Amino acid sequence: MRPGAPSPGAPDAKAKSFGPSLKRLLRNLAPERFYLSVVMALAVASVVLNTLGPQILGKATNLIFDGVVGKQLGQGLPPGTTKQQAVDGLRASGNDTFADMLGSMNVIPGVGVDFSAVGHVLAWVLALYIGASVFGWLQAYLLNIVLNRTVKRMRGEIEDKIHRLPLSYFDSMPRGDVLSRVTNDVDNVAQSLQQTMSQLIVSVLSVFGILGMMFWISPLLALIALATVPLAVVVTAQIAKRSKPHFVDQWKLTGEANAQIEEAFTGHEVVSAFGRVREVGEKFDETNEKLYDASFKSQFISGLIMPAIMFLGNLNYVLIAVVGGLRVASGQLSLGEVQAFIQYSRGFTQPLTQIGSMINLLQSGVASAERIFEILDAKEQIPDPEDEDTRPVERGRVAFENVSFRYEPETPVIEELSLVAEPGHVVAIVGPTGAGKTTLVNLLMRFYEVDSGAITIDDVDITRITRDRLRSRMGMVLQDTWLFGGTIRENIAYGDPNATPEQILAAARAAYVDRFVHALPMGYETVIDEEGSGVSAGEKQLITIARAFLAKPSILILDEATSSVDTRTELLVQQAMAALRRDRTSFVIAHRLSTIRDADTIVVMEKGKIVEQGTHETLLRARGSYFRLYNAQFAAAITDGEGEGIEFDEDAVSLGKN
Repeated sequence: MRPGAPSPGAPDAKAKSFGPSLKRLLRNLAPERFYLSVVMALAVASVVLNTLGPQILGKATNLIFDGVVGKQLGQGLPPGTTKQQAVDGLRASGNDTFADMLGSMNVIPGVGVDFSAVGHVLAWVLALYIGASVFGWLQAYLLNIVLNRTVKRMRGEIEDKIHRLPLSYFDSMPRGDVLSRVTNDVDNVAQSLQQTMSQLIVSVLSVFGILGMMFWISPLLALIALATVPLAVVVTAQIAKRSKPHFVDQWKLTGEANAQIEEAFTGHEVVSAFGRVREVGEKFDETNEKLYDASFKSQFISGLIMPAIMFLGNLNYVLIAVVGGLRVASGQLSLGEVQAFIQYSRGFTQPLTQIGSMINLLQSGVASAERIFEILDAKEQIPDPEDEDTRPVERGRVAFENVSFRYEPETPVIEELSLVAEPGHVVAIVGPTGAGKTTLVNLLMRFYEVDSGAITIDDVDITRITRDRLRSRMGMVLQDTWLFGGTIRENIAYGDPNATPEQILAAARAAYVDRFVHALPMGYETVIDEEGSGVSAGEKQLITIARAFLAKPSILILDEATSSVDTRTELLVQQAMAALRRDRTSFVIAHRLSTIRDADTIVVMEKGKIVEQGTHETLLRARGSYFRLYNAQFAAAITDGEGEGIEFDEDAVSLGKN
């Protein structure tokens, strides 16, 4: 991280609210409008068929109950007695309650259960439920396609966004946290949508369908059933409000834990060498404990939603059973209607319970979505010009014209710097650590944008050239080698994917890769991982130099390119790089001054400014900053007794020889 860069997850970083973030997440489904319409239609059909089931099944209950009562009623009455006569007889004997109930029933005294009619009703119910299942399966299948395509697009948007972000964004973010956002958080959003969308659609439609059927059967019982809904909504909202911050902390801490693991594993050798294994472990344990605490609280608190709603649903069930029984006894409802209503009441609380339980997953998914949106909303690098300057960039004349740059507004890094590199010349940049040497290269590559001034190549301002076109003319070899998982041949070919096998072999020979590769078991087909396991640090550097050979750039940038090779190999590489630098402009950043004595121009930088420039001999004669740097490396250092300073034997430096 750059000095002064904001720390991810700092206290002032506030999460977005649940509602707007959820709406934005759902807007990603917009391209799938047609499929969503089909999904909704199938869901409506499935819910309608499922909703009709209890009502029709209530008719079967009435047929059975009427048959049983009619059979028993006929045993105590003369043959041929009508229902009205039986009712009148009951009223005459003072049994008005039974008479009211019997009057509302379709009873024929002496006639039992019509099993044929019951069979027809049950067949209809079976057909309804089979149809509902088929429609439900199709709805879930299509919705799964919709959601996976949506998440696929989201991953593509994140990938495209990352390539549009400036280097400063990645300098200010832990790599592990970025990886966690584009992997764990995206996976969590996908899982949350897949587990909640289908259930939410069906549950919401079921609530309205069941509510309509309940009012159609009995408005009084429907109002009783609705009495607990406002209370359930309040309970759900209060619980969700308290669990939301813990979900946010959970995924933020997941990113921090991943960042710590990535750093510790990447620098495992350093951690072990300095005896910091226990310290790293304790730091991870602290983060892991916080993650455990946040995860436990988020799951426990949100897990209270379903039990609370189930408790309210059971209270509702008791009230409906009591009131429904009284209305059956009074003849205002049939037993089948009450049975259907009880089924509806249970079906009414079930989707409410499911909606409540889905809030748990939704909150987790939205918390992850917010972290993804932070990447998608990050400030992008300045876009490439639409009216690009199409003049060819071939000669490689580079000019810095009064360039100033700061990473942080209050800390200048480069101020009013001017420098010209003629075509085919080698410009070496030297100076103490923090002088701005690598920053100069980053500005040339447009990894960062200058604050003022201009950089031109062949008299064309680099801001008037697309980044792809600009960088296609440059080759870069860094001090920190970068290899990817693949064969040595593939890593070299990264410099030019269209290179022929002969060209790859020629580049490998020019960079002296061919000298060691034949000692490997599979030669050029030897597979190495992204850490370069199986080859030494110097051999990794040679592979990256071969990659630069293959790219054939107009401008070559070497940032401590020989720092990882041994002295003998360095001499060979210097000869190879001398051939590589021929007929192209080269910038060489070096601390080892012996490697740049033949440079056409040596630029000495201190605190973001050029303090000296010239050839090796002229700078030594000037006895300035370069002289002191060179003398410090090659002359005997004499330290005083108290260690307060270093004096240099200036006569020990023989100009042009040492």
